Amino acid sequence: MSDWLLNLPLVWMAVVVFAATYLLSASIYWVVTRLAVDDRARAFKALSPGMLSPLGVLFALLVGFIAVEVWNNFDKAKAAVATEAMRASCCRCPGRNFPRRTEDAHLRAELTAI
Repeated sequence: MSDWLLNLPLVWMAVVVFAATYLLSASIYWVVTRLAVDDRARAFKALSPGMLSPLGVLFALLVGFIAVEVWNNFDKAKAAVATEAMRASCCRCPGRNFPRRTEDAHLRAELTAI
């Protein structure tokens, strides 16, 4: 599966999945109706309701695998945000170790006196 589908927003991902399912179903229907002439018409008409179940299973599998991938990406993003927040909170503390303004001014006065 391509990464472009997984990087789409949820609404567009749903549109793409539904459109692909619709096009697949429409193409199967078109093939069946074109081939269903004369004696084969009865055989194809008997087969057509049986195709709904496999298409439903394929659609459910596709949606399930995409949902798992999105869920994994969400967990990775949440862990990355937590790590960055922890690192950002650790970076605030070293500022307390720098000399104060008065000590800095006192040091400059001593250096200029030399």
